[in-house]
Amino acid sequence: MATVQKQANGNGAAVRLTQLEQEGEYENIFLFIPNLIGYSRVVLALASLYYMPLHPRTCSILYSVSCLLDALDGYAARKYEQSTKFGAVLDMVTDRCTTTCLLVFLAQAFPRWSIVFQGLISLDLASHYMHMYATLSMGGSGQSHKNVDESRSWLLKQYYSNNKVLFTFCAMNEIFFIALYLLSFSSPLLSPTLFSDMNNPSSIQPGSPAAPKPSQFFASPFSAAAMEMARANKMDSTVPWVLMLTCAPVMALKQWINVVQMVKASQWLAEGDREMRRKAGLPKKSQ
Repeated sequence: MATVQKQANGNGAAVRLTQLEQEGEYENIFLFIPNLIGYSRVVLALASLYYMPLHPRTCSILYSVSCLLDALDGYAARKYEQSTKFGAVLDMVTDRCTTTCLLVFLAQAFPRWSIVFQGLISLDLASHYMHMYATLSMGGSGQSHKNVDESRSWLLKQYYSNNKVLFTFCAMNEIFFIALYLLSFSSPLLSPTLFSDMNNPSSIQPGSPAAPKPSQFFASPFSAAAMEMARANKMDSTVPWVLMLTCAPVMALKQWINVVQMVKASQWLAEGDREMRRKAGLPKKSQ
């Protein structure tokens, strides 16, 4: 140990780190089991985004598995006593990014409703950011964003305190958007440019723009014309419709929870601002 201290040349941090490594107390947080699951979620999410424009079935499977692993990493964190701040942030960032990317695609698939999807993206990001920031700045750095005082918000307390409730809301919210994504490939009612007969591209829904001939399609598989051909791969829209309509009430309530979360976080931050200004003697009375 003395040799290690001499080699550090007065660098206390290096000495402490080396000591911890030799004593077997140093833990690599990045290789914790729940964090490894989190990395796999990121990989699956990226793969689903790659297949999103042209392969709805493959994309939906990859995206759904990534979402389901969201529950597994929490279970692993509790089972192996590996709950970390890094893991919590990784989990939240992955959730926000994947949902945002799906909503961006839906805004493209349903351009008339793009402002709705833009609003949902903004609400989701603003709500969670303000809630996390308020928790860290007002509740202390050691407090989890899921520890909500019931006196501050009964609704948020019920939402965050029960893992089954939280999982149900998040899962049904994602299922709603996945179902809507599938309907953009399968329902002429929502996507009127879908070909009614794949073998006859000129046969389209009334009111749709004229369909180009296959020979006129761009060579790029990610062109707008290629996307229309992928959407012409007629899928049965019954199951997506059932899933979307079933999950719609929960999705709407989830958005209301986001609104409540943002309002309560704003009020909590304002309380801190008032207390800080009071201690600083602001506003200072002019002579």
